[in-house]
Amino acid sequence: MKKISKRARVLTGGAVLAAVVAGTFGAVSASASAPAAVPAAVTADAPAKNLTRSTHLTTAAATKAAQAALDAAKKENQRVSVAVVDRNGNTIVTLRGDGAGPQSYESAVKKAYTAVSWNAPTSELAKRLEQAPNLKDIPGTLFLAGGAPVAADGAPVAGIGVAGAPSGDLDEKFAQAGVAALNR
Repeated sequence: MKKISKRARVLTGGAVLAAVVAGTFGAVSASASAPAAVPAAVTADAPAKNLTRSTHLTTAAATKAAQAALDAAKKENQRVSVAVVDRNGNTIVTLRGDGAGPQSYESAVKKAYTAVSWNAPTSELAKRLEQAPNLKDIPGTLFLAGGAPVAADGAPVAGIGVAGAPSGDLDEKFAQAGVAALNR
């Protein structure tokens, strides 16, 4: 094996070191450069025939209706829960009155959902069970009196459900008080 001179080793080591430094410097400066341009988002305007609009209660209106229903129940010394749901069955507001039973909260939500789903008071819907008993199997529904729909131009926009009074008739009376409050 041929011996490499000291001078050749120094020159070779220097060249390797220079290559490493140059590569490192290039990598650092490449990462410090401006970021690549992000492509613009693609947007499309859907033709009006592909769209629909719906009407929803404001949170303030839903709260007003729920409070009116709760106040009507309080006047008759009833401890109830009140729920207001939007057209899609999503809860907008719930109020649990002082002393209302633990089951009343969920029952109020289900009654409100049922009322808005069929755009009818739940007392009327309960009567339909005689002809169609399978209705009660629809998830999230409760076919007991106490739910009232809120409509605008004949279309349902919300449901108000009340639960906790000793009878569904009272629950529905209080739900109707909530609906009436929206007309004031």
